[in-house]
Amino acid sequence: MARWVLIYDGDCGFCQRQVRFVERHDTKGRIEAVPFQTAELSRYGIDRQAAEEAMHLVSPAGDVWRGPAAAREVLKLLPRLKPLAWLFYLPGAMFVAERVYRWIARRRHRFGCDSAVCRRGTGRDG
Repeated sequence: MARWVLIYDGDCGFCQRQVRFVERHDTKGRIEAVPFQTAELSRYGIDRQAAEEAMHLVSPAGDVWRGPAAAREVLKLLPRLKPLAWLFYLPGAMFVAERVYRWIARRRHRFGCDSAVCRRGTGRDG
């Protein structure tokens, strides 16, 4: 079975906790979490800056989602959490999700991230 690839900041404590959450709920083993620092980003058509700005999910077919769209797709892959994915389809939900994602990403250092990307404080979408 081909696996989905979740690309995240492997140096970020906040991101690591989110990945552990996904791994605990991935009862079918469908997702492989790979830090962007070691991922073959070019293989997925993702550049380093994009990887620093947001998590990405790559399907076995090569489709790529980033940020909250990736979170929505991850939820759809987790049997017990799949029902929550419908929230992303409500009118205006992705608009709000984008803003919330960026707000959290810019403040990852406040949520236990000590990576170089987070410490830069560039306002990127982590």
